[in-house]
Amino acid sequence: MTRIRILPDQLVNRIAAGEVIERPASVVKELVENSLDAGASRIAVELAAGGRSLVRVEDDGSGMDADDALLALERHATSKISQPGDLERIATLGFRGEAIPSIAAVSRFTLTSSADPAEGGVRIVVEGGRVLGVEGVARPRGTTVEVRDLFFNTPARRKFLHAPETELRHALETVTGAALARPDVGFTLRHGGRPLLEAPPAADVADRFRALDRRRVKGPVARFEERAGAVRVSGLLSPGAGSGRAALTMLVNGRPVRDRLLVGAMLRVLREGGSGMAGARVVLMVELPPEEVDVNVHPAKAEVRFARARQVFGAVERALRRGVAAAQGRVEVRNVEIGEARRRPDGQGYGQPAPGSPPPARD
Repeated sequence: MTRIRILPDQLVNRIAAGEVIERPASVVKELVENSLDAGASRIAVELAAGGRSLVRVEDDGSGMDADDALLALERHATSKISQPGDLERIATLGFRGEAIPSIAAVSRFTLTSSADPAEGGVRIVVEGGRVLGVEGVARPRGTTVEVRDLFFNTPARRKFLHAPETELRHALETVTGAALARPDVGFTLRHGGRPLLEAPPAADVADRFRALDRRRVKGPVARFEERAGAVRVSGLLSPGAGSGRAALTMLVNGRPVRDRLLVGAMLRVLREGGSGMAGARVVLMVELPPEEVDVNVHPAKAEVRFARARQVFGAVERALRRGVAAAQGRVEVRNVEIGEARRRPDGQGYGQPAPGSPPPARD
């Protein structure tokens, strides 16, 4: 008697959701990344109950027609890679085609999108992975995804969600990281109808950094930079701007990551800087050729692996030491203006200095 069987798609998607979707912030991350990859210039995020009962992400990106919108609900359906070699030079935030079907499998999910307003748009309603309805709608170009009652059909997962305040904090950190990675894009975040974050397009990372942390970033902001071969590390540091513990944002080729080794290296340097660095606010940007970093090592793409890890971590530590020294006024560090941190389709030139930019060490 055969005991091994192929699992049905709905069950496969629900299992996959356990790897990709951990909490409401995971939903926010995946949907915001899709919006950025679609070329959005404006992204609006709305939450209720910390995202437990509602996550809505709306953008003005390229949108999808009905055929593509339905395909997006299939596992491993993506427009971002097409052959094995593409995994060696990923220049988009998403690429696996897992997020949308995984989210739809564990929520009450509505996708509304239009690629051409003259042709009309489409609305698809899904519950627990089952498509309940498809209809034509009129809407501007772009996409809106509404996710309600996350994990409603997986109570074992839902009971591990934290209080709405905790889930909201994680979602806010996610949106903040995306906003720092893409200062050219406007972001808003509302919770229960109340605005929590409003970030209009900014000239560069420094302007966005100040706009997002107006209450805490009041003094000089130290800039720093270090190069090692093809690796460029740059960033911003505001001493004592964080809350007791250092507030760290790490971007690798414009991708927000939470890598334990990078965190450890940064905290070690900040500890060396003394008590004044304990609550520092740091934005660290690592730029290197896409083939030198593997972003396909973690289900949620939160960690990366470097081909030349020692070179990267050495550059990170040296760069941050320059930032600490500049913030403490111990040395005058010659740096370049950080400029626009826009993502380019070819994956090159992230965050290159703006032409004619002055080289101040501090703002």
